[in-house]
Amino acid sequence: MSRKKPPEDDEDDLSPSPPKPHSSERLLIERFPVHPAGRILCTSLGRGQLAAELAALPAVAAVTCWFVDTYAAQETREWCDLNSEITQPLEIVAQTDLPEGPFDGVVIPSSHRGEGEFVRELMQQAAQRLVDGGWLACGVDNPDDRWVHDELRKIFKKVRRDAHHHGVVYLATRDAAPKRLRNFEAEYAFRDAGNLVKVVTRPGVFSHRELDLGARALLEAVDVNAGERVLDIGCGSGAVGLALALRRPGISLHGIDANTRAIECTLEGAKRNALERVTAAVTATGEIPTAGEFDLAVGNPPYHSQFRIAEIFVQAARRGLKPGGRVAMVTRKPEWFEARMRQFFVDIDVRESRKYYVVSGRQRS
Repeated sequence: MSRKKPPEDDEDDLSPSPPKPHSSERLLIERFPVHPAGRILCTSLGRGQLAAELAALPAVAAVTCWFVDTYAAQETREWCDLNSEITQPLEIVAQTDLPEGPFDGVVIPSSHRGEGEFVRELMQQAAQRLVDGGWLACGVDNPDDRWVHDELRKIFKKVRRDAHHHGVVYLATRDAAPKRLRNFEAEYAFRDAGNLVKVVTRPGVFSHRELDLGARALLEAVDVNAGERVLDIGCGSGAVGLALALRRPGISLHGIDANTRAIECTLEGAKRNALERVTAAVTATGEIPTAGEFDLAVGNPPYHSQFRIAEIFVQAARRGLKPGGRVAMVTRKPEWFEARMRQFFVDIDVRESRKYYVVSGRQRS
C-alpha cells in the first residue's frame, strides 16, 4: 500500500516526515491482504500511520482510527493534521470501545509483547461491528505467531495466514455475527488499612486484574486526614484513590487519566465501594476542575515518552495543590522526579519501598 512520489517531486515535497510506525503496522502497510474499500476502522500502536495510508486511497470512503487513550489520539491528530496525502475523511476517536459501525473492514496491528486480553476483546468487538462479508486484517510482529491465529479461529470461520520474515498478516472474513460473547471486565479486591477495597478493571487499563506493586508502595508511603480532597493523577482503575478515600470519613477524590476506560473503571469502583464523593475526568494534559483546592496529590506515572507524561503528572500536582498540600509520586527511576520536583515543591523526600521509590514533597505556602 506504500506510495512513493516520483523523484522530480521530492525537491518540492514539504509534507512532514511521518514518525516511524510500529513493526506490525509497517507490515500491514507493506503487505495489506485486500484492496480496502468502503468504511474502514483501524487501531494503531503508533500515530495512526496505517490510518493515514488508508485515507489516501480513492476506494476508501472513510477511515476511523480508534484509541482507548486520549494522549495517543491527540498525538495522532496533530500529526495527521499536517499530512497532506490524506484525501478521504479521517476521524480519530478516543473512547472506551470500538465505534459501533457498521464497517466494511477493520484493521488491528498487534504486538507479541502486548496485552493478550486487550487484543482478544478488540477482535470480538471487530466481529460485532463488521457487515456480513466484511473483513478483519490483523498484523503481528512475530513470524512464528500461532496465538493470534488461534484466537481469530475462535471468532471467524475463515482465516487466512500470510507469514513474512518479520511478522504475520491475517485476514478473517465475517459470515455471521459472533454467537458467544465474552465479558472481559474483572473485579478484584485487596486489603488496605483494615478496609476491603473493590477494584474494577478492563483490558487496556494499567494493571488489569491485579494491584500493581508500585500502587501498594505508594499506599504504604502516604496517609490522608478526614475531610481532605485527594487528586489521583493517572488514576488507572482507581485503586490508590479509592483506598485512600476509604481510610477516613469525608474524603473527596478526583481522578484524572488519559485512558477512557480508566475513568469508567474508577467511577464503577466508587459505586461498588459505596463512595459518593468521587469524580473522575478524561484528560491528556492533566487538566483539573479548579486550581489550588487539593490537600494531597498522588501519582504512578508511566516510564515511556522520555518523561513527557511524567512532566504532565508533576504539573498537574503543582496546579492542583493548595499551599502546604502534599504530593507523592511512585517510580523506579527516582532521579528525574527528585530533581524536577525540587524545582516546584519543598521538603522533598525519597523513600524506597518494594523495589520502588516514593518521591514526596509539599506545595510552597
